[in-house]
Amino acid sequence: MDLVRHEGRTAPALAAFAARRGGAERAHRTGEVRDDLEQVFRADYPRVVGVAARVLGSRDQAEDVAQEVFLAFGRSSVPMQEAGGWLTVAAAHTALNLLRSGRRRSAREEAAGGEPTVVPDVADAVISRDEHSRVRAALARLPRKQAVVLVLRHSGLSYADVAAALDMSVGSVGTTVRRAESALRKELNPDASSD
Repeated sequence: MDLVRHEGRTAPALAAFAARRGGAERAHRTGEVRDDLEQVFRADYPRVVGVAARVLGSRDQAEDVAQEVFLAFGRSSVPMQEAGGWLTVAAAHTALNLLRSGRRRSAREEAAGGEPTVVPDVADAVISRDEHSRVRAALARLPRKQAVVLVLRHSGLSYADVAAALDMSVGSVGTTVRRAESALRKELNPDASSD
């Protein structure tokens, strides 16, 4: 299994992935990692990174999340035909966990009197970054199921794909998306009157 030779942006991720696993050869000898991992990795890596990046707003953090997700998949017994849905949900959950842990860390730092470092930047970029941070923080406060459904739906998955990934009915996905969007709006505008 040649995890290092791969064109495009995933080559560094594949190399890091192989190094972290201790090499493909050792994995085959000990039976630690499933044989279809490379095929699944090549097929699903961009989507997994994309889902995580939408939650986190950082390509670097998203690639770290993808690495964790593929490591977990490599040790799992998830059937290959269910890999796409499993990986997508795992990426959303892992990214949300990272987002929530970052929020807790920021709260601890703020309570300890540490001020976040502000890098001078163009006003529009700062405003945009602030808005994205507000949305991510609000997303992290939503119930997990609602947050995951929103992330998956806004990552381009159809209602049917989200339903299959989360073992829900298609109708309940629509209802959950609407409730999650409403809850997100309330988190973003707590003073707004409900209509």
